[in-house]
Amino acid sequence: MSSEMCYLGEKAVAEINAYLSSKKNSVIQSLVNVIKKYGTPQEINERAKEARKVENLIARLKHAEPSYVKDLEWLEEQKERKAFVSISDFRKKVLGEGAGATLPDESSAVTLEISALQYFPWFIAEAKRAIEKGELMPGRYIRVRNMREQVKDGDLLAVHAATEMAGASCVETLDTKGTDGSNIHLMGPETITGYFGGIGQPNEHALAWVDEFLYYYTNYGVQEVLNVNEGTILLALLLYKLGVDIKFKISVFKGIDNPYSFLWTLIAARLLARDDGTTALSGINLSNSVNAATIKVAAQIRRDLGFEDQVRIEHHITETAHSIVRQPYCRRDELIEVAATVPNISAKHEGGDFEDETSLDHPSDILDYFRAKEEIIASGHWESLEKNYMLKHAALNRTAESLTKHGIAFVAARGLHSR
Repeated sequence: MSSEMCYLGEKAVAEINAYLSSKKNSVIQSLVNVIKKYGTPQEINERAKEARKVENLIARLKHAEPSYVKDLEWLEEQKERKAFVSISDFRKKVLGEGAGATLPDESSAVTLEISALQYFPWFIAEAKRAIEKGELMPGRYIRVRNMREQVKDGDLLAVHAATEMAGASCVETLDTKGTDGSNIHLMGPETITGYFGGIGQPNEHALAWVDEFLYYYTNYGVQEVLNVNEGTILLALLLYKLGVDIKFKISVFKGIDNPYSFLWTLIAARLLARDDGTTALSGINLSNSVNAATIKVAAQIRRDLGFEDQVRIEHHITETAHSIVRQPYCRRDELIEVAATVPNISAKHEGGDFEDETSLDHPSDILDYFRAKEEIIASGHWESLEKNYMLKHAALNRTAESLTKHGIAFVAARGLHSR
């Protein structure tokens, strides 16, 4: 038996193309009908581009939460006076005056990623700490907060204005994700294991996810979201193929934990790429159980299929103390091993370092992501959750220090940290 037999037959490809393009195909036409609610792809993209402009976000924020406008003005002032540590000064702090002798290869820089930035005030608190201590702000933010709730208090507008100003990417998690009641077997966060395998979008909720995505894309400029389900992954790929310039990253909850599930996902991305070779898939957060060997094989698959520059491999370096993995969990040393040869990888920080977490009255917990803001404040946990977030920030900076010591470059907030 030869590996040459493992190819896509021309007849099969032709049949799939005919099926996807058939006007009798009800599942594809249902997607097209959702898109039509918002206009043509070109109209949709133009609306999103306008909505995403910082000046437009701030103009709307003046009505939603004026105090946040003052915070953004403060952020802009700090940015203009270059109050945030430069990359070269950060390197000097870590390596001493000899830091400039050999510069790391920027083409293989590790993106510093943090999750989850639930509330805008935490971003401002993080920025103040970064200025005071000469620390780095992340280059990538993941959010897992209820969308409707953060529209009401102005957080959605404020965070996206802040991350645009900071030159950092920002990923949202839509409300149609299983815990909205669509999955009858998932009572709530306490049965979150129902996510694994990506089963959070049953029946008509896959199209509802697209509808919600297009709403926030056109009205708030939200361009990139988390994806947890095989069906919504396909829909997002098709949405981009049809001309809508959205992006998505695959969540750790999808459970991609071996080279073959990674390969299958990238085959779909390649088959549904645009004619210019681009895809909506921006990142894949591999399972926490993958080892360095699997990450390296995945990187080779990504390179062979032409996605090395487009699809980021996202790997958890730390995790919350409770409700997600067995602790202690820290993959910093493994990151150094992998990042030496694997480009376009991100170091995701979902918890503080374990030794810091153990001393807390309220260690970080993944289930806190699903709590309502009012309930958090009423329970007296607001300060505790902010402290949890700051420990993630500290862990992220430790990772940046470790990368620097090993001669590996990193990507922090490009708009705040000059070279």
